[in-house]
Amino acid sequence: MEISLIESILLLVSIYLLITTIQLKNKTKGLEYKLEQVSKQLNATELPINDELKQLIEEGHDVQAVKKARETLGLSLVEGKQYIDSLKS
Repeated sequence: MEISLIESILLLVSIYLLITTIQLKNKTKGLEYKLEQVSKQLNATELPINDELKQLIEEGHDVQAVKKARETLGLSLVEGKQYIDSLKS
């Protein structure tokens, strides 16, 4: 079975993308750890955006709160909804 040039290129590109994704995940984990350490040193228990999100929740604008959380924190729709639900309690 011969592998065509296009298949070979696609395989190489796929491998490159996989390696790049793994590297980005590792860098993200490292940055999250560093951010957590800095937050602990500054005694920062909440994100500054939480005040605005809580205000939106109090006004009954849950959908806008989820949208703002997603835009600001880079969350998925499910993560944004869970984040807002956690602020409600």
